[in-house]
Amino acid sequence: MTQGSYKQFCPVAMAAEILCTRWTVVLLRELVAGSTRFNDLRRGVPRMSPALLSQRLKELEAAGILYRAASRTEAGVFEYRLTAAGQELGPLVEAFGIWGQRWVETELSLQHLDVSLLMWDMRRNLDPTPMPKRRSLIKFQYPELSAGQRSWWLIVEPRMDVDLCSVDPGFDVDLYVASDLKTMTAIWMGLDTVRVAVDERRLMLTGDPGLAGNIQSWLGLSPFAKERKVA
Repeated sequence: MTQGSYKQFCPVAMAAEILCTRWTVVLLRELVAGSTRFNDLRRGVPRMSPALLSQRLKELEAAGILYRAASRTEAGVFEYRLTAAGQELGPLVEAFGIWGQRWVETELSLQHLDVSLLMWDMRRNLDPTPMPKRRSLIKFQYPELSAGQRSWWLIVEPRMDVDLCSVDPGFDVDLYVASDLKTMTAIWMGLDTVRVAVDERRLMLTGDPGLAGNIQSWLGLSPFAKERKVA
């Protein structure tokens, strides 16, 4: 990590040498959010090459920010976990997100849309509490996208992690959610609402009326959605 060193004793400069390489803060966002396995981290940073992801993980391990350990639940699987130093970066990553939500212009922030990242974040933050106490299958459809990215399924089962599929899991669908990707991303970021999008017919909900009526509650929002831009 000495390559590109600022050669300054200032703690800000020394921290920047570790944290300000490309993709590092975004990768830390995933680690702070709880992703521990390589494939899960890849889903959170889908535009980052596997080789670069592996390199950044090794660099963070060398810097004492994370460590690699055997999975606590599955034999033969390794996980990446934050050290005490890595956990202290949580407020810093949160501050980055708050600043971006408040100060980056809405249209600029919605220029770089990524359906796989959006669906992965939605899966992670979905709140099953207001949902029926049975398996619920929600199909999201983005008609303007290519066939391979157009359809996504969220499977919600009591007392189990929410599952995300890009291939039809074969169950009956309880609720169809159809929207353009920009609208759904804006809702997720707290820049738009389900009610307004439905009224303007940018969002169509078909199926279980209970699930449709409570979607703003169970869908959840980005952790930064509550932050508003200042005047």
